[in-house]
Amino acid sequence: MNKQVNVRTFSISELAKEFNVTTRTIRFYEQQGLLSPKRQGQTRIYNAKDRVRLMLTLRGKRLGFSLAESKELFDMYDSTTQGNEKQLLYMLDILSKKQADMRQQLKDIQRLQEELNIAESRCKSSLEKVRIRDKEKASLLERKLEQKVG
Repeated sequence: MNKQVNVRTFSISELAKEFNVTTRTIRFYEQQGLLSPKRQGQTRIYNAKDRVRLMLTLRGKRLGFSLAESKELFDMYDSTTQGNEKQLLYMLDILSKKQADMRQQLKDIQRLQEELNIAESRCKSSLEKVRIRDKEKASLLERKLEQKVG
């Protein structure tokens, strides 16, 4: 008795729609070696592993991983039957570096926010002075006109 297992496959447009990316992005990830779909003629056929890799690649991008770092992790995973100590230590090292980078970026953003607040305060103060000066000029002109008329 032959049992045929139906394996879920995906087209490039299905994955693009699901993950809200362009088909061009998916093809680029394929060129970078992150995805490896099978082909039927010119049609790419993606399997569940490709789908998961796309999801992880996009998540990695949001976390600040480069495509090269994602590929390196995938390659390490592929070389073992499961994640191993080397892969996990590498991942921990990358995460630690990303956290340090993010802490520095946060400090930079806070410093920039302080500078923007100071600039905004100066602008508001200068604007108020300009308005007062302009109001005084208008009032002075008005008095001069009244004197000429009267």
